[in-house]
Amino acid sequence: MAEKIRLEDRECPLSSALGLVGEWWTLLILHDAFDGYTRFDQFQENLGISSSLLTSRLKRLVAHGLLERRQYQTNPPRHEYVLTELGRSLRPVVVVLAAWGNARLPADQRSMVLIDAETGTEAEPVVVDRVTGRRVDGPDFVFTAGPAASKPFRDRYHDRPTPTQPPTGRRGPSR
Repeated sequence: MAEKIRLEDRECPLSSALGLVGEWWTLLILHDAFDGYTRFDQFQENLGISSSLLTSRLKRLVAHGLLERRQYQTNPPRHEYVLTELGRSLRPVVVVLAAWGNARLPADQRSMVLIDAETGTEAEPVVVDRVTGRRVDGPDFVFTAGPAASKPFRDRYHDRPTPTQPPTGRRGPSR
């Protein structure tokens, strides 16, 4: 199937992110990890996922640096799966995705809600620009070709403004 993917889809950050975490079980495993689950049997019991499927998803998350596999027992050897900094950086994505799912439901039909841990007040997450604090989900913000864009990507966004400066406060590829 990979041979049918266009070049511009391969370089698209959305496409590459979905290639890694866009699969249903993967997001549910990450959600459990955000809730504090670390052990294979915890994931398996909570999700009702087969051993082979869970094993393959955990290996993939470890291989891509979202989880770290750590031994917590030597005899017999047992391992836990702990979120890395890169894995923890996905939490806002999962929070917003869950909020989007809840927004379609009446309040009394929501099985899980995000609350302020101190006050118990339900939160309504939005995505904002770190520098200006402005919401990025409206027409004031658009995607455009970045500095590493291929010709098809530049052609796609030829009528859009070009970036004037790199974002501040963001980490480079050393993550």
